[in-house]
Amino acid sequence: MKQIHVIESVLKAAETAAGENRRLLDQAGLLAINLMSAPGSGKTTLLENTIPALGPDCPCAVLVGDLQTTRDAERLGPLAVETVQINTGKGCHLTPGQVAEGLRRLDLSRFAFLFIENVGNMVCPAAFDLGEHLRVVLLSIPEGDDKVAKYPTLFQKADVVLLTKVDLLDILDFDVSRVRQDLSRLNTRAPFFEISSKRGDGMDRWLAWLNDRRQARSKASR
Repeated sequence: MKQIHVIESVLKAAETAAGENRRLLDQAGLLAINLMSAPGSGKTTLLENTIPALGPDCPCAVLVGDLQTTRDAERLGPLAVETVQINTGKGCHLTPGQVAEGLRRLDLSRFAFLFIENVGNMVCPAAFDLGEHLRVVLLSIPEGDDKVAKYPTLFQKADVVLLTKVDLLDILDFDVSRVRQDLSRLNTRAPFFEISSKRGDGMDRWLAWLNDRRQARSKASR
């Protein structure tokens, strides 16, 4: 029974931290987005193209989660107003406590968007509420068209699903209809956008979705 109590305490502490994060984000009036995917799906490249396209009227901050190095933060640093690197060591996902520490380093009143680039993993990040408002899940063409069925929890909780690197569809064997069918069994709520950060395919729809969600968030906070 002691072990059960310990587990319950840990989970409750995580829920409390996530709730406090959300309270701070709500108070600041910004929109916080948790980006989740396998490693190499294009999260950083997507943000490299998204942040400038949102323009100066939508200043952005980024929390970057990785086991080691500051490489992704170095790429995003020149584009975002502020970027904070969170190294998890051996941790396979960001925790609400780590996000809370990152938030303490930011002046949240300065931003329209906070992007949380989670650690590349298709399992662990899906189980943890960080206090974000929306979850974005990326699936890239090189990963294969069976990932929605293999990792359902990640896609069930998504608010939008981005199929990335679609410029490789003519090169790799990938069935988009299979992905759509699998998603239809798990999540009919989330929009599905086909994206190529390299060519710009689908970026207009992705940016429109972000701006719509931002406007809805602003109205709700008034």
